[in-house]
Amino acid sequence: MKGIINTVLKNILYILLISMVPVIELRGAIPVGLGLGLSFPVTFVTAFIGNLIPVPFLILFTRHVFNWLRKKSRLLGRFVSKMERKAASKEALLKKYELLGLCILVAIPLPGTGAWTGALVAAMFDIRLKYAMPVIALGVAIAGVIVSVVSFGVSLIV
Repeated sequence: MKGIINTVLKNILYILLISMVPVIELRGAIPVGLGLGLSFPVTFVTAFIGNLIPVPFLILFTRHVFNWLRKKSRLLGRFVSKMERKAASKEALLKKYELLGLCILVAIPLPGTGAWTGALVAAMFDIRLKYAMPVIALGVAIAGVIVSVVSFGVSLIV
């Protein structure tokens, strides 16, 4: 029994960590959790929480870190410029729909979207944490529902 509990806890920690990784996020963590045999509610909640853990730090410290990276090297400066261009490419969506646009950006389960991108965009456009965090959380929840439906649909076919 102790071995089963340890395995489940290890899998939960694994899902939590996967969901914190940029690009993979909740979108990759849910199918992995289900594949590991975790229940849907445990997988969803763990991936949701894990995906949101980095968001406040990203919103609060992105500009400071970017400025520091620019000062450290030209290579890091180019990386920062690339990230800023990525955020700027979402400007039209954000200006047109404001916070709803941020939610849509996070909710679409495609590469280049998600909580990390949403937090980066919020930081670049000076959206305060108290406004951005609930909107990003809603977007992550919507993305989680979409990914879950796709994951369950695929598992029913196989």
